[in-house]
Amino acid sequence: MLTIIVPIFNEEIGIGFLEKEFQDYFEKSALNPQVLLVNDGSVDNSLKEIQELCQRNSRFHYISFDKNNGLSAAILAGFNFAQTEWLGYMDADLQTKPIDFLKFEIYLGSYDLILGQRMGRKDSEVKKLTSRFANWFRDSMLHDGVKDSGCPLKIIKKEFALGLPYFSGMHRFIPALVLMRGGKVKEIPIPHYQRESGKSKFNFLNRSIGPIVDTFGVRWMMKRNISYKIEFSDKSIGPANL
Repeated sequence: MLTIIVPIFNEEIGIGFLEKEFQDYFEKSALNPQVLLVNDGSVDNSLKEIQELCQRNSRFHYISFDKNNGLSAAILAGFNFAQTEWLGYMDADLQTKPIDFLKFEIYLGSYDLILGQRMGRKDSEVKKLTSRFANWFRDSMLHDGVKDSGCPLKIIKKEFALGLPYFSGMHRFIPALVLMRGGKVKEIPIPHYQRESGKSKFNFLNRSIGPIVDTFGVRWMMKRNISYKIEFSDKSIGPANL
């Protein structure tokens, strides 16, 4: 029922940690989850490590880009490639853990998007400050009611995932975009952990200027969104009959 998308960019050391961390979740989950690793044009040995992992563990699968296309593109490709009703997403750095997906599972069917709110952030002071500002600014503009829109631990219904407007940076706005389409969103507190391996892709520009500009674009989309509800119809015709 569930495929978890994990974008990979230059994370060769951490791929072995992924297998270990997911094993406990596989054993306890009721959803028979699988993992789809998306190699986003890594230039280290990530692809080799991914291929070896998929060969020894049948729950892991992969696709690989010919070049680096960015996080939003990796998420979109994973969503398009997966075949399950529910789609998960998490980062490869393991600052959020797959075992916390168990907290989400009881809400499937009642909500269209379930995401985490990271508690006790294990980030630099600069990153925490920019994140707090970004969340405040986004919510004040979009009114999505979410405290941690950028949390990488998410499960979304596939029909909503494939109906989202995709653009570079859209992963920061998934809750607002789901709400725009009439979906229901649930946010759940989860622990935050120290990075297991690799280097942060964070810098001031990609977490401040870009997201501010994108927020205005999403606000424009929400203001221009078309919404309607059919009250009556001739039931002899409709999508199933066309």
